[in-house]
Amino acid sequence: MKHSIDDQIAVLMRGTRYGDEETRRVMEQELRERLAEGRPLRVYLGVDPTAPDLHLGHSVPMRKLAQFQEFGHECTFLIGDFTAMIGDPSDKDKTRPQLTREQVLANVETYTRQAFKILDPKKTKIRYNSEWLSKLTLADTVRLASHFTVAQFLERENFAQRYARGEPIYLHEFFYALMQGYDAVALETDVQIGGTDQTFNILAGRRIQQFFGQKPQIMITLGILPGTDGRLKMSKSLGNAIPIDTTPEDMYGKLMSIPDFAMRTYFDLLTRFHPNEIERIFQELEAGVRHPRDVKMLLAREVTSIFFGEEAAAEAEAYFVRVFQQRERPEEMPTHELREPQNIIDLMTELNLVKSRSEARRLIQQGGVRLDGERITSFDFVVEPKGTQVLRVGKHIFVELRGAQPEQEPQTQQ
Repeated sequence: MKHSIDDQIAVLMRGTRYGDEETRRVMEQELRERLAEGRPLRVYLGVDPTAPDLHLGHSVPMRKLAQFQEFGHECTFLIGDFTAMIGDPSDKDKTRPQLTREQVLANVETYTRQAFKILDPKKTKIRYNSEWLSKLTLADTVRLASHFTVAQFLERENFAQRYARGEPIYLHEFFYALMQGYDAVALETDVQIGGTDQTFNILAGRRIQQFFGQKPQIMITLGILPGTDGRLKMSKSLGNAIPIDTTPEDMYGKLMSIPDFAMRTYFDLLTRFHPNEIERIFQELEAGVRHPRDVKMLLAREVTSIFFGEEAAAEAEAYFVRVFQQRERPEEMPTHELREPQNIIDLMTELNLVKSRSEARRLIQQGGVRLDGERITSFDFVVEPKGTQVLRVGKHIFVELRGAQPEQEPQTQQ
């Protein structure tokens, strides 16, 4: 199936982040012009195997590479086995430890296995940048370095901060951007994908490509996925990571733990939904047509299915509902037939679950009122009569709410 340029642009630019609107406009226009050439674009994502395991944050640029694959472009997953031994300083405020060749090769084994949970192995080229970087002579490196000034490197935020603090910046750290830039030359790439922390390195590649007479690569930089806290960058060391190499139940459960305000970022960066579908979902959420819990379950099921398949995702959801949503519920509880929509405070008062309306408000403010496990935060919340729901007030009061069935109209004899 041939996809229009507009369709490709809508999907491929989704989730991208740039320092300013002008840079975004230029990159989108260059991508549009390159697509108009009517050939498969050469696209690559480079990953340095600095640790054995990947998490969902790593999967964001991989998912973008997979989108290029789906549109029929030529995609390369580049293992930075040479650059990993230098150490990328892009997202660090201190010198990154240099790895040995043995450490790098041990990590490579798990990287490719985990990457193929997202990428189509039949459509993915695996390359190692030691193929060309190990062959550069000192004279080659000097020529690459001659296109940059020390001032340009010191403008990088992390280098500037370290310099201002009087902390050492080692010469080999400057080499990293040169080596990554040369990757683009070796692959004759049209597009390079990376996080926003790779902006300087990708722009360095554009500059070096021009020096070698190539068209500069298009920069597709993506937002950084926050961890389960919703604020800090996902990181194993911060304890907020969702690993790729885990169980469906663990992934689903961790996705359900993210705060509501982070859901849009997760939808944009991790899911396969079309941008228009995502927009519709959040419009319905804003309008109250969808419940935040249901949207989060949709997210958890979608992301889990990407890595483990639809059946495993459905089983993980059933496990979550059974173990987490229903835990702490007593086996027996009073029931109440809910015939019409009712304000939560009115309902709690009517059922004598609280001593007064002021106590009901206090419990809501303190997060002590939940419907099917989801915290109620608004005094104006309306409980709809649908199916069976469990209202929990405080730690020990539970009521099963049953939506009343509409009365059947008597049938007349014909």
